Amino acid sequence: MVRGARQPQQPRSRLAPRLTGTVEKPPRKRKSRTEFALKEIMSSGGAEDDIPQGERKTVTDFCYLLDKSKQLFNGLRDLPQYGQKQWQSYFGRTFDVYTKLWKFQQQHRQVLDNRYGLKRWQIGEIASKIGQLYYHYYLRTSETSYLNEAFSFYSAIRQRSYYSQVNKEDRPELVVKKLRYYARFIVVCLLLNKMDVVKDLVKELSDEIEDYTHRFNTEDQVEWNLVLQEVAAFIEADPVMVLNDDNTIVITSNRLAETGAPLLEQGMIVGQLSLADALIIGNCNNQVKFSELTVDMFRMLQALEREPMNLASQMNKPGMQESADKPTRRENPHKYLLYKPTFSQLYTFLAASFKELPANSVLLIYLSATGVFPTGRSDSEGPYDFGGVLTNSNRDIINGDTIHKRNQSHKEMHCAMARRRCEQSRLKSKISERYTAIHCDCCCFPSLHPGDLYPFTRKPLFIIVDSSNSVAYKNFTNLFGQPLVCLLSPTAYPKALQDQSQRGSLFTLFLNNPLMAFLFVSGLSSMRRGLWEKCQEYLRKINRDIAQLLTHSRSIDQAFLQFFGDEFLRLLLTRFIFCSATMRMHKIFRETRNYPESYPQLPRDETVENPHLQKHILELASILDVRNVFLENTIDDY
Repeated sequence: MVRGARQPQQPRSRLAPRLTGTVEKPPRKRKSRTEFALKEIMSSGGAEDDIPQGERKTVTDFCYLLDKSKQLFNGLRDLPQYGQKQWQSYFGRTFDVYTKLWKFQQQHRQVLDNRYGLKRWQIGEIASKIGQLYYHYYLRTSETSYLNEAFSFYSAIRQRSYYSQVNKEDRPELVVKKLRYYARFIVVCLLLNKMDVVKDLVKELSDEIEDYTHRFNTEDQVEWNLVLQEVAAFIEADPVMVLNDDNTIVITSNRLAETGAPLLEQGMIVGQLSLADALIIGNCNNQVKFSELTVDMFRMLQALEREPMNLASQMNKPGMQESADKPTRRENPHKYLLYKPTFSQLYTFLAASFKELPANSVLLIYLSATGVFPTGRSDSEGPYDFGGVLTNSNRDIINGDTIHKRNQSHKEMHCAMARRRCEQSRLKSKISERYTAIHCDCCCFPSLHPGDLYPFTRKPLFIIVDSSNSVAYKNFTNLFGQPLVCLLSPTAYPKALQDQSQRGSLFTLFLNNPLMAFLFVSGLSSMRRGLWEKCQEYLRKINRDIAQLLTHSRSIDQAFLQFFGDEFLRLLLTRFIFCSATMRMHKIFRETRNYPESYPQLPRDETVENPHLQKHILELASILDVRNVFLENTIDDY
């Protein structure tokens, strides 16, 4: 756990964290509300003078720790969500107090039961708060070992039935605490790919919601049923199932394994940049989500994390030192998850990441958002002339429509005034016409344009745009000479695949799990585990060959090679080329807008249309017996 301003040590697999230090003495002049309530509890059991001094002190110390922990936990909400340094000391103090509180209630359980009336659901609340601390620490550090520790605390609450007696009390707010615990536990299990546990939790949560709404006839029944619908849709988002011989579903992990990224051959000249920060932004209408995490965000999140190491092998035994010969394991890049942010929020987080980006590091921006297009044609081709991707005017938007009518009426009035100014200025100059047209677009649909990202190209920047208007970012300009790459999704898909958009983008699926995406476009919905593993091995060979194509190319832009030294970016680049080559060879992808693009442009004949790579794709299709859906001849330029 944590002491002071230190970060948590590597998580442990048991529920009880180690207690270090002693309980602070509570101030004499100031008494909390809990202590006043405690006085009534203690006096109700008999004369207060009959209570031994030691037991009275035990209860007082517990009340102090409980109040202090609640105060610190509530203070976490006031911490800035951006920046990596301001919050660490506060998290350290909070972890420290909860460590002491948890150990204290364990050591003095009998006294607290008799004198304080400590209930099991209260113990569960403490454990749940510790689980939340670990989960939020994972969100701020991107270290999956903290996610594992959150799982161990939540799992212990369930195993020890801390909330089992809540339903017997006539207090709906306690039942809501239990329901929220289930929802948080499900999120952690989803992030750890523990789908079997998720299914059990969903069933238990469904029963709890039914009992809750039946007993209390509450108004939030619709909201809790929506939670069930969201998680059910999230579980079913993957378009392909991998099956064991007994037809049970195999849970596949899409995090970076030790052998996941193609190795660099000796002598390959690539940059030494490393991915340090990533902004993952989701603002797609109607896409499956759970707890402000869309399917696309979830997939990209996992694509930017390493496979969690075994905690037993990750931790040193007491008194043992790690071998100096063992190479140090790189940390995961720090990530911000932004669900439907406003432009101001997005820019604030972007500026914070830019400010704290270390030397020789890369900032990645992933945009999964609805496209915003200009209303009219422009005579120029500037960074604001081709539209952008949608951001929110406020947090209360459903399917792109603002539910605050007052804001909408103000927006419509502002747009009407802008249109009138546009008509008047059209008679004066074309420059004024273009300006007011863009101004009208921006007020109607707040969006992020390529030009908005120009200030951040002063440092190495890697951009992924998955949008119906991704092509707007094709007209980027590198003003400062720093490495800059944009990977751009197709702007449209064949009609046969458009119905699947709610379950996540095909482009992002290729970047997250290229084999599953390949199976999906080939019309396959399930596959045996043995064949899956065979295809995965062949796909690793394809990735190695793509890496060689990139590094051996004489005409490729050096920006790609500058990023190629980082494992995550290397894997994303090879998967992008595999995605583009697959779509160009597929029979139903016949329009240019069906193909991914990039800035700078890749040399097609050496990469996405390379005959050697095309041969590999046909061989993979032959293994799957789907060669008939791909073109046999060399693809021409479209």
